[in-house]
Amino acid sequence: MEPLIIRNREITDQDLKFIQAVVHEYWDKGRTSISEILCQKWNWVQPSGRLKDMACRELLLTLHRKGLLDYPPPRCVPRNKKRIVKKIEADTSPISCNISDLEPVQVKMVRHTDLESLYDSLVDQYHYLGYVQIVGNHLKYMAFAGDIPVACIGWGSAAWAVESREEFIGWTQPVKNKNLHFVMNNTRFLVLPWVTVKCLASKILSLNIKKISSDWIKIYNYPLYMLETFVEQNRFVGTCYKASNWIRVGETKGTSKKGHKHLKHGKIKDVYLYPLDKNFKRLLRNDTV
Repeated sequence: MEPLIIRNREITDQDLKFIQAVVHEYWDKGRTSISEILCQKWNWVQPSGRLKDMACRELLLTLHRKGLLDYPPPRCVPRNKKRIVKKIEADTSPISCNISDLEPVQVKMVRHTDLESLYDSLVDQYHYLGYVQIVGNHLKYMAFAGDIPVACIGWGSAAWAVESREEFIGWTQPVKNKNLHFVMNNTRFLVLPWVTVKCLASKILSLNIKKISSDWIKIYNYPLYMLETFVEQNRFVGTCYKASNWIRVGETKGTSKKGHKHLKHGKIKDVYLYPLDKNFKRLLRNDTV
């Protein structure tokens, strides 16, 4: 067969025979264990050293759906793919004042803390996209005015292909494939709907940016060089990103990737980038000094 490219990995006929042998050997262990074992045999790991088991599961499923791989059935089928988030009631008393009259604002990283369930609940209830479990490396933050929650911010893996971003950085496809993990995507930003404080969003964003690099290194043991976000044009104008010195580099084409197909949904988004290092282009392109 012609080599396939799945999750940026080339699969040859020889690879397929090896994968099938691994699957048959560990058939009784189930899909999760098979993907982990295959990652170990390939040494397919993230920069932090963690196995790329989610990418491997997608690769195995893609081969199975193409009729190229004999694959064990899932051990349990979820009733709903969307994670059920426990609803936590929050104090929705209106907060409306000048930012100078607000109690001191601080941003806390809440992933793997007692506050994470509150973050999940607030995003699920009040963000227009709801809560979706972030796959891969990610961080979650909450902003507080004193002890009162006022916002939630989520960060996850960068989008795979963004034409305007690629042109702005000037990297080649092979270099992008290798270095994309140095870019992080602002997947959620929610100022709680009962909070009306001018300039609060940009202040929270700026405070978060000051923390994210050090927090990322502590958890994942490698740096970030740039942040990205996508602002849906028919909903928002990106005021807080502009006020926080993010750079608008273009817009999306209004399509999304579903499997190997690109589907037109018509929701055009502005693309904003924020460099975290003055030499971000050189670092992302692997340029020599």
